[in-house]
Parts: sequence; C-alpha cells; structure tokens
Amino acid sequence: MINLEKEIREQPEVLSRVIDINLEKIREIVAKAKDRGVKHIYFAARGTSDHACIYAQYLFGIFAGVACALGTPSVFTKYGAHVDLSGDLVVGVSQSGRAEDVLAVLESAKADGAITVAVTNNEDSPMAKTAEYHLFCAAGPETSIAATKTFTSQMMILGTMAAVWADNEKLISEFRGVPEKAQELLDTKFDEIMGLAKVYSNIPGAVILGRGISYCIALEGTLKMLETNKLKMKGYPTSDFHHGPIAQLKPGDLVFIVSPRSRVSTDTDEMVAKLLDVGARVAVVTDDLDEAPSGTAAIVLPSTGSEFSFTYLAAMFFQLLACCMTIIRDIDPDQAGVINKITITK
Repeated sequence: MINLEKEIREQPEVLSRVIDINLEKIREIVAKAKDRGVKHIYFAARGTSDHACIYAQYLFGIFAGVACALGTPSVFTKYGAHVDLSGDLVVGVSQSGRAEDVLAVLESAKADGAITVAVTNNEDSPMAKTAEYHLFCAAGPETSIAATKTFTSQMMILGTMAAVWADNEKLISEFRGVPEKAQELLDTKFDEIMGLAKVYSNIPGAVILGRGISYCIALEGTLKMLETNKLKMKGYPTSDFHHGPIAQLKPGDLVFIVSPRSRVSTDTDEMVAKLLDVGARVAVVTDDLDEAPSGTAAIVLPSTGSEFSFTYLAAMFFQLLACCMTIIRDIDPDQAGVINKITITK
C-alpha cells in the first residue's frame, strides 16, 4: 500500500482523538479571547492549511458571528509592513509548523500583544514554540507529499474552536460522530471510487465547485487531484462560476459539484442546468441522492448529520479519488517531482 492510501486510511483514528487532545486548551483560548473582547480572527496559512482556515472562516461566521480574515503573510515578509493585530486572535496554521512567513505573522502579532495560536502537527516546531498557545494535530508522521490526515485534523481543531466559541455542544457532538462515518466511507465506498478513477483516468483536467462550507473542498479537492496526478484543475465557488468562468467549458468537460443537502442546494440545481446545457459531464458529490438531478452522476457518501460535518467525508472522497487515479495511471504520488513535502515560503 502506498503512503498516500495508508495515511488516508488513518483518518478515522486521527479524528477520533484530536478533539479531546485539544479541547481543554481550546476552551482556555476562547475564554481568554472573549474576556479581552476579541471580535476578529486573523488566519495565516498556505496551501492546504489555508483551505482549512476557509472552512473555519465559514463556521465562525455562521455559528459565532465572528469576522475572520485570511491573512496575507507577504505583507509582513516581503513588503516589510506592520499590520496592527493587537486586538485580534491570530491563528497560524501549518502542518510542519515551519512556514517562515506564517511564523513572521505570529511573531508580529505576539509583539503587538495579540493572543496567538499555532495549529501544527509538530510540537517542537518554530511556530509551536513561538505562539502563546499550540493546538496539536496529533496525526502522526505524514510522509506522502499530499496532505490528507493533517488537513482533516486541522479542520477538526478549527471547527471545534468555532463550536466552543458559539457554545454549540450539538456541533461538537456532530464532529465526534465523523470518525465512524469516515470509517464507513473507507469500508463501503473504496471499490466505487476505484471504478470512478478508471472512468476518469484519461481526463486532461476538471473543475470542482462548492458553495458555502463546501467551497474549501472545491479548493482542496482540486489541490489533491493536481498535485498527485498532474492534472489541470481549478476550484471555484459555485456562485462565482456563473460570473464568467463557466465560459471555459466545452462539451465533454468534467465538473464535480460538492453539494450535500444544505441551504445552498437550489444553487446546485441552477448550476447543473447550465452545465448540462453546455454539454459538460457533471458529477455531484453529496449525502442525498435527491441532490443529484437527472443527467448527472451521483456520488452518494454516508450522511453525517449536516453539511458542516459532511465536509470531512467530501475531503476524503477527493483524496481517495486522487489516490485511486494514481494507481490506475501508474503514478507514484510520493514522488511528485517539483513538489516537496515541506515547502518553506518567506
């Protein structure tokens, strides 16, 4: 078994422990932030970690009414500017904890007196040692170039922080049910996903769409597919795809839409109608067969209770599809050529 598949299959175990490992410290962080009157959160991250922050941005907005910004680390490192983050909660997210530009944001924020948090999979990393608080992914070594278990672990940590901020025990309980559903996905859907990999093995590329909480999966699914299979991929918000990008499609082009039953379901129906009208092939990744209109390929994953927890299974679907496609296409996903496991941006 290649490292990529092995690490994908470790996610139920990782997700089953990550909440309890971090919950007490998360409660401490949230209590301190509320005591200080913090009203904004500033996230600093790159790549996969940035996608986890987008997930958190939606949850904090929806459940806690907290405005979140996705940071611009180059403002600090390349332009030498100072951004006053003194009244914010500043969260740096990095699998390795060695991202130098994210570290620079944490250092600047700490000097301003901000509450700083590092989310990493390395307790001895520079970020973990610099931030006032460290939240630990506890995912074990991740050697495959494509991040899988560290991504969903980051999501779970940040999602739990949003739930604690909102005092939403129901959402935390829903998150606790994700590992069981993740195992169900692995046990019941692998052969189906391998079949899809065979069908899609010769595609030159594809588009992935998602709206609301699913937007982060449009981005992350794209990254997993392109970095493992060297495909030309692009992720978009479903809403933005109406405004110009749909013009790129030709008959036969493949489009995935991540569309669990949710408040944005009607957007899927409208977009599917447009996509079918231009002759695109459409695959709907969902938890409800009714979300896949006639003329589309329905990829129905186990239901987790809501769109907010289904996101983990959607992430795993694209991880598995990317992995299976490397098997079919005889690609070693652990040897990506120009990509390194740890990329240090400054």
